[in-house]
Amino acid sequence: MSELLKITLPDGSVREVAPGTTPADIAAAIGPGLAKAALAARVDGELRDITRPLEADAQLALVTARDEADALELVRHDYAHLLAEAVQALFPGTQITFGPATDDGFYYDFAPKDRPFTDEDLPAIEAKMRALIAADKPLRREVWSREQLISRWKQQGETFKAEWAAELPGDEPLTVYWSGDDWLDMCRGPHLASTGKLDPQAFKLTRVSGAYWRGDQKNAMLSRVYGTGWLNKKQLDAHLLRLEEAAKRDHRKLGGEMDLFHLQQEAHGSVFWHPKGFRVWRELEAYMRRAIDAAGYREVKTPQVMDARQWEQSGHWGKYRENMFVIPDEVPNTEDDGPVISGEADWMALKPMNCPAHVLIFRQGIKSYRDLPLRLYENGCCHRNEPHGALHGLMRVRQFTQDDAHIFCREDQIVDEVRAFCALADRIYKDFGFTYSIKLALRPEKRFGTEAMWDKAESELRDAVERAGLATAEYGWEELPGEGAFYAPKLEWHLTDAIGRTWQVGTIQSDRVLPERLDASYIAEDGEKHRPVMLHRAIFGSYERFIGILIEHFAGRLPAWLAPVQAVVATIVSEADDYARDALAQLQAAGIRAETDLRNEKINYKVREHSLQKVPYLLVVGKREAEEGTVAIRTLGEQQQKVMPLAEAIALLKGEATPPDLR
Repeated sequence: MSELLKITLPDGSVREVAPGTTPADIAAAIGPGLAKAALAARVDGELRDITRPLEADAQLALVTARDEADALELVRHDYAHLLAEAVQALFPGTQITFGPATDDGFYYDFAPKDRPFTDEDLPAIEAKMRALIAADKPLRREVWSREQLISRWKQQGETFKAEWAAELPGDEPLTVYWSGDDWLDMCRGPHLASTGKLDPQAFKLTRVSGAYWRGDQKNAMLSRVYGTGWLNKKQLDAHLLRLEEAAKRDHRKLGGEMDLFHLQQEAHGSVFWHPKGFRVWRELEAYMRRAIDAAGYREVKTPQVMDARQWEQSGHWGKYRENMFVIPDEVPNTEDDGPVISGEADWMALKPMNCPAHVLIFRQGIKSYRDLPLRLYENGCCHRNEPHGALHGLMRVRQFTQDDAHIFCREDQIVDEVRAFCALADRIYKDFGFTYSIKLALRPEKRFGTEAMWDKAESELRDAVERAGLATAEYGWEELPGEGAFYAPKLEWHLTDAIGRTWQVGTIQSDRVLPERLDASYIAEDGEKHRPVMLHRAIFGSYERFIGILIEHFAGRLPAWLAPVQAVVATIVSEADDYARDALAQLQAAGIRAETDLRNEKINYKVREHSLQKVPYLLVVGKREAEEGTVAIRTLGEQQQKVMPLAEAIALLKGEATPPDLR
């Protein structure tokens, strides 16, 4: 008889079971309720199928719907496989490729036999997926060799899968999952025990788009089908409601309606700011300048283009070149029949970030330990060569401006500087009405620097947040292994908006690599040269993205101090025109951004139009208001209006129109 395995449960109890026992067997032995609820298992920390036999002594934790993160990843992975099986059943000859889970659902890429898929195909695919769920087909794991996989895919005419299988490492166990006995896909897993474990009412296919095989535009175009998947219908309905609300708040839609900005193909990924939109930008810029001036920063301006040798020395040329715009350092040929460039010139690049240029400023002149910390700030315009398909309104652009700063400091100043930055970021985010969480992104697999250097840098950031009192559950404190930059760990600020979405915005990174690579030094108290530590930091992240977040967070109804037009004086009758002009002059004299609307239109039309423009205050005046020196003030989003003396209205508006740091 084989020796029994010792399986330790989360409560510390130990069960002795025969080899080949599954986590499902143990769940059933504990009780029928757990047997029904258990979806998968963590075996020594690894997420596994609940039906996969145990091979050795292990720590075992059963995963149920209460373990939401694990459960959601499982069901979304299953929905993706179900989608692929349904499509191949409905459209014979379709080839399958990849189908991962995503943050809110799943997708699968297909190579259709006859035509690309369209949104009109989705209802039929959904119906077939529900039929497969109802069939409660067992999902079974098998280990195959690479040769078996390649042979299977070639026999099935699955050229994309065969290509991928040929590149898989032959010395690793490769797994496939069967759905019943008639359909399989290669996959690492894990999966649920059967299709019937999925809720047929908890998913929805959302759209179809094109996607290149393996993300390369030189490869075949595929049809990508997206879906969203959840544990139950209540979660799905809540998500669809969020999507509906997000569509209403889409910054691209509101940006057009409010005449803030536009984008067009002649400048992929770059924003054309209209006067109203640039007013929002200017108010943010002025606000940030006041904040950084008060915090002891010195503003600088650096070149847009620098020699490739500089980027080689900084490390960006080797680690980041695919995201850079590179240009030859030569006069282009003007002859029609010759090449535009010779191909022999030295290379230069548009800066994708500001940090190397700030080091060059630091290096001008001898720096003493008494000069530190030196805080250099720049509203720095940067360019990154993002793929066209990845661009998204203001949220993902090619040209952007960062509220960027670099703090050069001594080792003994790091924790205090990071703690001061935490306090500054806290005040700024609260001025905009955001709540946030803080994450510590730790060393990635590919990185510069020694292990000791990374240990120290990570510890300093952790200590600073703890001393600031922010490393708590209230602030969503979490450490993220592998998420740091190649040169430094970083703290990340994740804002939560009005509909519960999170946006990673602010960051501070502790960097000892770049000062070393670019030979930055200061004279220490001992009279010797020492390397400064360089703290990379931003609060908005980029002006473009932060404005996009603000538009969506406030659904276009920006706080009065940020609104491009803060008040409109609208007349009911032409006899009030002169009074409206006088009211406008008084509003503008008080520093309020105001306009008049003297058009010969009904007042309801004017109210509706300025509401669409998200003007915070509408001051309605007619013959009576002109005679009495009053206004009927309408606040955006409210049905009622209040009549008050013009001077009182101006005082009210001036208070609301004043930036929060100046009140």
